[in-house]
Amino acid sequence: MNPLLQRWKCTCAYDGTNFAGWQSQAGGRAVQDVIEARLQQIFGGPVRIHGSGRTDAGVHAKGQVFHFDAAWRHGPEKLLAAFRTGLPPQIQVSEVRAAVPDFHARFSAKGKRYVYRVHCGDPDPFTRPFCWPVHRTLDLVAMRAAAKVLQGRHDFRAFTAVNGPEREDTVRDLTRLDVTRRGREIRITGEAAGFLYKMMRSLAGVLVQAGEGKLSAADVRSILAAKTRTAAVPKPSGKVQPVSSYGFFCGSFGAQYW
Repeated sequence: MNPLLQRWKCTCAYDGTNFAGWQSQAGGRAVQDVIEARLQQIFGGPVRIHGSGRTDAGVHAKGQVFHFDAAWRHGPEKLLAAFRTGLPPQIQVSEVRAAVPDFHARFSAKGKRYVYRVHCGDPDPFTRPFCWPVHRTLDLVAMRAAAKVLQGRHDFRAFTAVNGPEREDTVRDLTRLDVTRRGREIRITGEAAGFLYKMMRSLAGVLVQAGEGKLSAADVRSILAAKTRTAAVPKPSGKVQPVSSYGFFCGSFGAQYW
């Protein structure tokens, strides 16, 4: 790192409905692109940011963390104000802090959390963009039984996308997988130090199938043990549907630091 530069840690939230995901990519408008464009306006030259994790097209985030290096002498408050005056309303930078030189948004993170909101019934227009409407009765007890099977340290190869990295270590420690209900909304919350490519949405899809009676806890255990993706695991389509996030799910993402 250039000693003349300061490392900055930023926390942001975004409505991912109309973005191609977090990470910059060819042929799509990514959240990273918009933030970097604003930084270029502020600093008069290109500034590269590094996020704590990547979210797919249509996924929302409440606590995405990113860092960048730049020379700024006016303090974090004015840098935060500069962000706020130049970003679209779908992206909000909520906090800016000076960080130590070896801080890294991805590698310094101690945990990551995904929350999927499943709405049983027809949601109102204000809720619809941020939930997955399911017009069926879901068995909460069955969903929790399936979640109990999945929680812990396992090889989750059966729950990663078929086009994910072939040589990637697929063992992950899923420290939390909760299923809770509040009124018509069921929330699926997963926490881990890291997730495989499209792993969490596959887990959420399996839990919903368990709630529908299509899969038992024993079925989920067999899928996990097989270590091979099968038709029993919903395919995580990259297509964004108007009422959803994360393909056919609606979730939010956040990174944790202790």
